[in-house]
Amino acid sequence: TVSEATVQIKIGDEIHHTVAEASGPVGALDDALRKAIAPVFPEIMEVELIDFKVRILESQHGADAIIRVQIESTDGNEIWGTVGASDNIIEATWEALVDSVEYKILLDSEKG
Repeated sequence: TVSEATVQIKIGDEIHHTVAEASGPVGALDDALRKAIAPVFPEIMEVELIDFKVRILESQHGADAIIRVQIESTDGNEIWGTVGASDNIIEATWEALVDSVEYKILLDSEKG
């Protein structure tokens, strides 16, 4: 099956809207986010998601449990990890992905 993600983000005064497809929802969301950011921060296309882990916290709450998503990313030189947490797995994944690309942008800005 193919998953599709649509992302609309605002960078400065510009709205960037992209759609991406991948073999799963995480890959589609990751691709769409990076495509949306790439016109302003082209170096973001160097980032690759290399690990994705999901853990249910407070499992006694069933469907209302908090989910923690932990991802590991690389740009070919550095490896970093980010985490998202929510009662919604897509939201937790989004938080971790956004933190990952923000970290890459910060990392590159410090290199100068």
